[in-house]
Amino acid sequence: MSTNNDNQNALALDEVGDNAIESKETEGLSQGKIVLRKFLRHKGAMISIVVLVLVAIFAFSAQGFAGIPGWWKFSHTASGPVVNPGGAPTWSFSNFFSLGDHPFGQDEIGRDNFSRVMKGTQISLVVMFIIGIVCLIIGTVVGAVAGYYRGWVDSVLMRITDGFIILPVIVVGSILGVLVGGANGPLLGVALGCILWVGLARLVRGDFMSLREREFVDSARVAGASDFRIMFKHMLPNAMGVIIVNTTLIMSQAIVLEASLSYLGFGIKPPGISLGQLISEYQTSFATRPWLFWWPGLFIIVIALCVNFIGDGLRDAFDPRMKTIPSWRKMKKAERMAQKEAK
Repeated sequence: MSTNNDNQNALALDEVGDNAIESKETEGLSQGKIVLRKFLRHKGAMISIVVLVLVAIFAFSAQGFAGIPGWWKFSHTASGPVVNPGGAPTWSFSNFFSLGDHPFGQDEIGRDNFSRVMKGTQISLVVMFIIGIVCLIIGTVVGAVAGYYRGWVDSVLMRITDGFIILPVIVVGSILGVLVGGANGPLLGVALGCILWVGLARLVRGDFMSLREREFVDSARVAGASDFRIMFKHMLPNAMGVIIVNTTLIMSQAIVLEASLSYLGFGIKPPGISLGQLISEYQTSFATRPWLFWWPGLFIIVIALCVNFIGDGLRDAFDPRMKTIPSWRKMKKAERMAQKEAK
């Protein structure tokens, strides 16, 4: 019995300490500042943002973008003499550390693999962000209208959503990739975004159906606000947590989907280039020139993991039920604070 009582007291103390620390740290702050503070304290999300930003800076600055030249001396299309046997990477530790001219190696015709990976990362990131934006717009609008109006509007929109859900994404994506893919990455991103919004729409619909019954919506309606203003001025900010978190999850799925389609030959095709297309092009070199295969695969994994960790951080920040277990030092601090307030 004493053991059970001790465990219950310890759990109660943990809960009191956690609540005391959280309430003291967020005292006088707005909801937005509380969410921002919790997000900034998520170490995984912060590290992921830094890594993703560095990857994007390297990719867009090395090869240039939108007519702006890059700083890397080799183009992703230029071929030249193969420096090392088999096109092996030129970095070495013989004299401190030297990257050499081709740190990611070369392919069989002498093209620089670093420039090709950076250019492929550019296109993959552009496609990923376009898919996220398209899904954000379509999913939010469809879900908000269905959840707010309900009735026959909700029934029609949800039946359309169900029709998209039952379609196999990889098959439809392959068809769209053949029709609009090729060298046009942004158009492929728009096409894929038009079939990946259904999950977000259902979540937004559920949130809007519950928000519709809140008092502030009734007050806005009595004050004469239009339906558009009520939905997107008053209700939408209260659903932003669900929208932002699920958009990041869609984006992490999007880069893997784009890579899969390009690997199968239904996405970006030469002369266009993406990370999945590089893996597809160099799959036969896995045994003889593994660096051509591993580098684009590594960048796909890094980008997908970073976006996932950022989504986890946003989920923890927006969800008030997500509480971290306080450390021993924080518990002692909360205990001292409680003793001072008691005196």
